[in-house]
Amino acid sequence: MEQSPPLYQDLFVVCHHENGKPLVHRSSIALGLAGAVLADLVLSGRVTLDKGRAAAAELTATGDPVIDAYAREFLRDPAGLDALTWAKAVAADVYDRAQRELVNAGVLVAVTGRRLGMLPYTRYQTDMAAIVRASADVRSAVSGWRDIGARGAALCGLVLVLQVHTELYIGQSDAQLGANLLTIARGHSPQVKSLVALVERLIGEAAVAVYR
Repeated sequence: MEQSPPLYQDLFVVCHHENGKPLVHRSSIALGLAGAVLADLVLSGRVTLDKGRAAAAELTATGDPVIDAYAREFLRDPAGLDALTWAKAVAADVYDRAQRELVNAGVLVAVTGRRLGMLPYTRYQTDMAAIVRASADVRSAVSGWRDIGARGAALCGLVLVLQVHTELYIGQSDAQLGANLLTIARGHSPQVKSLVALVERLIGEAAVAVYR
């Protein structure tokens, strides 16, 4: 069976239009990506998450440069790190790192041009086939096609928290789809529930900070 890409990669793809435009604010996507990286580590057994603290369990290399770079932070404090603080630090540059890795993997293609014929820009485009593949677990989960496992349940929760599920065109009303994704994310396992709740809290805190 073909191995699934890291969760953060699928989340990045699902959070963007084909033309590269983010579906929600880039800062929110970055927080979601930080949560996805943590999920990649926790669900693979490399990091434990307990009562808001994350600690190294067995940090063997994953082979993914983005995940492995952030995983090294856990080795500096055997007692564990505050998961929220760690995720906020990761969010500072995870968007750019994820984008570069997806370009290297050939999933995103850099397209340059000029706005109004003068201002240069670069967009990172994909195609609908890549978006459909990245959202396959979400589609399978809400349709009941197959067991999507912890990784798929985490993706369901993250797309709901980021409010990008309405762009997936799965064939359910927004309310029905949202309710189904919430049930899947909360009902799969305590690990998935905690990971999704962490990202929900991060985004909520960021939204409140805007109005202070």
